[in-house]
Amino acid sequence: MPAAPEPGAGGPREVFQYALLRVVPDQERGEGLNVAVVVHCRRRAFLGVRTHLDPARLAVLDPTLDVDAIAAHLGAVERVAAGDPGAGAVAAMDRSDRFGWITAPSSTILQPSPVHTGVCDDPDAVLERLARRLVAPPGSDPGASGAGGGAPPRSPGLPWRA
Repeated sequence: MPAAPEPGAGGPREVFQYALLRVVPDQERGEGLNVAVVVHCRRRAFLGVRTHLDPARLAVLDPTLDVDAIAAHLGAVERVAAGDPGAGAVAAMDRSDRFGWITAPSSTILQPSPVHTGVCDDPDAVLERLARRLVAPPGSDPGASGAGGGAPPRSPGLPWRA
């Protein structure tokens, strides 16, 4: 489903793509929890990721999950998206290829959703809005009424990572 257009910064509207990253502890059950969103806007030279882990919510799916290992995997995704030279060869690829690598289907515990598209004039604002709407715990979205903005909500001890 395409995302709703994002008003704001002006300039021409551009196509963007996004996908969620989900923790799926048991492939047979198929249950998952959204832990990140990645947004790519080629014409704006933008690739951004917002992640959020909630150990209590993950424990409902599987109390034996290694949350530290999942956090390390998400950290690697963040470094690849940022083009961090210390993140290896994948991080040296161009933004579009990095987005493709991050969103490639996999059968690991951290799985991407299908890629969705939309149009926007501010991909960073779209990233923040999608993080609040699709990754933040339900009921913690201050922007649900359409107002709001700024940083996503923060749970005590569970900082948002950019």
